[in-house]
Amino acid sequence: MSPATTRRIDDFDIVAFDADDTLWKSEDGFQATEARFAELVAPFAPVGIDVLDALHATEKTDIASQGYGVKAFTLSMVRAAIAMTDGAVSTEVVREIVDLGAAMLVEPVHLLPDVPEVLERVGRHARLVLITKGDLVHQTRKVTTSGLEHHFTDIEIVLEKDPPIYAKLLDRFGVAPERFCMVGNSVRSDVVPVMALGGHAVHVPYHLTWELERVDDHTEDVVTLDRLADLPAWLGLD
Repeated sequence: MSPATTRRIDDFDIVAFDADDTLWKSEDGFQATEARFAELVAPFAPVGIDVLDALHATEKTDIASQGYGVKAFTLSMVRAAIAMTDGAVSTEVVREIVDLGAAMLVEPVHLLPDVPEVLERVGRHARLVLITKGDLVHQTRKVTTSGLEHHFTDIEIVLEKDPPIYAKLLDRFGVAPERFCMVGNSVRSDVVPVMALGGHAVHVPYHLTWELERVDDHTEDVVTLDRLADLPAWLGLD
């Protein structure tokens, strides 16, 4: 095959996809819940307290012990509400915070545009895997109810997305880093750690980014696509 007709897809044995905010909506629900949390807790907080900043600080601290996902987020909301109000927050507010989290756990999966078509197209030419982090039960529910599970040979729900975790996954998949491409909305979780191993990554930004996923100081030359529908063309499949 001549250089002019070489397809980028031929460079990869595996194309992996993130899930939340790459295949389906996620951050929208978290931010809507955060907004309601602020409305509920602000009346009990001392003047001058930034309620959402306090919540994000609690989340950051809690990740080490609670991990990611709605259940961890809900517990962080309860802890933050009690801490920032010095226990003044009412039991009615705490109950509503818990109910907000419970509602998020049963929210239907809302696929992003063109997702099934892109997976079908790319999956004809490479092995597809899904790599997401979060709560095992909730993420499994989203995968199984999304209608997308059949596209993937492997579905990995991990505690973190860092170079050691990706290295273990690549070893399990039996693929060299240079033959692996990760596609996702988070530079912090889907791009930087994969490139650190010598792998390839494609950033497909979502219009919302979780505060703790933002990265402003990376030096990697990141491939960015405006939308997932552009991935087949980038892979040379058009």
